[in-house]
Order: sequence, then structure tokens, then C-alpha cells
Amino acid sequence: MSELIISVSGLRGIIGETLTLDVAMRYIAAFSASMPSGCFVITRDSRPSGSMFADVIHAVLNASGRPTIDAAIAATPTTGLLIRQFGAVGGIQISASHNPSEFNGIKLFSGEGRVIPKQYGETIREYYQKSKFNWVAHNQLGIRTFCNNTITQHRRAIMQTINNEAIADRKFKVLLDANHGAGAIFGDWLLEELGCEVTILGEQPNGQFLHPPEPIAENLQDVCRHVQKLNVDIAFCQDPDADRVAIIDANGRYVGEEYTITLCLEQLLRTTENPQHPHRRKKGAVVINCATSRMNEDIAQKYGVPIFRSAVGEANVVDLMLEKEAMFGGEGNGGPIDPEVGLVRDSFVGIALVLDAMATTGKTIAQLVDELPQYALVKRKINVELDKVPAILDKTTTAFRHLPCDRLDGLRIDHGNAWTLLRGSNTEPIMRIFAEAPTKLLANRLCDEIEQIINK
Repeated sequence: MSELIISVSGLRGIIGETLTLDVAMRYIAAFSASMPSGCFVITRDSRPSGSMFADVIHAVLNASGRPTIDAAIAATPTTGLLIRQFGAVGGIQISASHNPSEFNGIKLFSGEGRVIPKQYGETIREYYQKSKFNWVAHNQLGIRTFCNNTITQHRRAIMQTINNEAIADRKFKVLLDANHGAGAIFGDWLLEELGCEVTILGEQPNGQFLHPPEPIAENLQDVCRHVQKLNVDIAFCQDPDADRVAIIDANGRYVGEEYTITLCLEQLLRTTENPQHPHRRKKGAVVINCATSRMNEDIAQKYGVPIFRSAVGEANVVDLMLEKEAMFGGEGNGGPIDPEVGLVRDSFVGIALVLDAMATTGKTIAQLVDELPQYALVKRKINVELDKVPAILDKTTTAFRHLPCDRLDGLRIDHGNAWTLLRGSNTEPIMRIFAEAPTKLLANRLCDEIEQIINK
């Protein structure tokens, strides 16, 4: 990444190169100037650089006349709940999500406890570029206070969505790969509260990652081997700010992120038909993004609920969830969103609902996964300068004009029993190619077709 990346709801970059304290100060000052009066909640993931940025962010907000609440290291979904708990007008999570340790970033939240919508992000970017800030006199400065209990509200919300007693009766053996991120702070407590025997990899939130932080198959080979040695029922693998979770079954098989949201959706819809479940849900709409597996469409059809696709990006999913009054949503990168907990991707929602499914059905995670609709989803990326993306999309659209094409976000092509998606990244100078089909061979062939068109 050669440039600072400013996305819909925040920014990220390399410490000391593209992301400096000066950049952070100006960006937060712009955020403050664009928001109504009130306090802000500030959290961070476990990266060592986070405390430095936190001090600067508190100082900027206090200098803008705003009170700030310092909640220290906390998961991104926890941030959303804390904003609502304290009645704050906004919040900031200091995190570079799944990026390596040389990165950090700033994620912006609204008073609803969600990442800010696109239109607000564009306003903040404009304020940032024009250096539009508001400073106050010495007698109007805001005050920084501290929050020492970040998990109570999150705990209460999670526990009201699952059959706690059924999970506790099973006494599951669980491996939590927190990878020295923020997830262990609440994850350890949650799993023990649910009666699980817990083993944690990377328990201390110090940012010294045991493996590359994105919870994808190639980064989790050692964790898969740990699962086989420890004889656990399931492993959950989080990214550093704990808004995403991937699953490994008892045999050490990497189930992956894509199945997380589908397993959660199946369990929530299963409870709508189970009068014995203590938190039976009412059926409602579901929202996923346009790069998420069609497994979810099959599950929604099975239970007779409508499903809608948004553009990629958490803010876009949440916007459509609110519009459709959805009962559930999320993205296939392991980020379920349960509005009864919060309007943020939440790894703990994923953990709780998957354990609920195992407990209430009496099935292993492998059995639950194998019962889902089976597709092969292939994901690739190619290096492309972002200013070349529109021309590539136009050229590819022309090549596939004989098939249904959707330009909601990049280009999505419907092949009948399969689909492909080509889109520019919001955070890197690359294009991503997704293809899902009944077989991996066909999915790879569809990706090859796209790459051949791009390279002509």
C-alpha cells in the first residue's frame, strides 16, 4: 500500500509512512467538526501503536471541546455497544483489522453504535481535505474519563439471543485463537460463562501476532494442528479487532469464514420454528453483500424469508438492514450482524450462535457444515491501479453482455448455477475476483475467463 487509504468509514495506513500522528489529528478533527455536540467513546485493538494514536485522538477531541471516554483495548463490536451505553454521539476504534502489524487505522462510529454511513464518510473526507476544524478556548476544553468495564453490556446482549443452559450442559471443549488481539478480553469470559472448557492461543492482547492476522486457511495451519492435538470440539479464530471469526472443526479441518454467517443464519431461522428455544425469533428479512456465498440464499429460501444483497462493506450492509428491517445480516468474511446485539459485525455473535446450534441440535460442527448447501467459492486478487478499474469493468461487462450483469458494486455476472464478481478494493490497489459454482473446477474456470479478459 503506497498511499493512505480512506474508505467509507475510516482510514488505514503504514505507521510512520502513510499513517502519521499528523494525519490522525487532522482526520479526527474533521470528524469532530462534522458531528453534533456530545461525547465520544475511544477504543483500540491490541497493536502497540494503538495507545499512541489513542492519546492523540483524545487530545484532539478534548481540544475541540468534547468529553471523551477511554475504553482502552476492546473489540470493535464492543465499541458499538459502549457508544449506545454511554449515549455518545460517536466513537472511534483504532484498528487496522486484518492487516499486518506495521499497519494501523481509524474506524468511525455514529451515535447509533454502527460504522458511519457512506454519506457521512464523504463529508468527513471533504472536511479533512479542506482542513475544516473547530477548536475551543481553554475554559471549554473537554475532559477524558475512563471506562473500566467494557463487557457487561455486550455480555447481556449476547446472552439474550441463545439457549445458555443447553450450551452449558454440553460442556464443549473450545479453542479460541485470539492471536494476541482484542478478542480474548471478552471471548474468554463469554466461553467460560457458557460452561466451556477453554484453551486460548494468544491470550494477552499485546499485538504480537502468532501468525498473520487475517483468519484465512493459509494463516491457520498451525492452529489446525493444535486442534488435532488438543481434542477440542471446535476452534474459533478471530482477527485482531474481533469483528470476524473463522471456524475449524474437531478434525482440524478449516471450515472458514464464509460458513460463519451461514451457520448463524440457519440457527436463527431454526429458532423461529422451535417453540422450546428460550429466545425464539420472529422471521424477517436477511441482508448479505454481493460477494457472500449463495448458501445463504438457499437457507433463506428454505425458511421462506426474503434475502437482499448490498454493496460490499459493513456500512452498506447495515444501511440495507435498516431499510428492510432485517432480522440478520452480515458479510462472508466471517462477520455476522445481529441487530438484537448491535449493528456491527461481531465475532462473538458468531461464536455464541454456532455453539447454540451445536447444543440445541446435538450435532457436531462438522455435521452442521456438511448439511449446508455445497458450493465452491474461489477468491483471487490482481494488482491494478485504482484509476484503471472503471475501464476494466466496462470491458468485462461488454464481454459478458449476453448474461445478466449487475453493476451495484463492481460487476456481478449471473451464470445460472454460478456467479462471478469483479470489483476494485476499497482499501488496496487491487481488484478482487470472486466465483462461486457447484464445483471448484468450474469456479476456477470462471475466474480464469475474467483474468483473460483483463489481460487482453
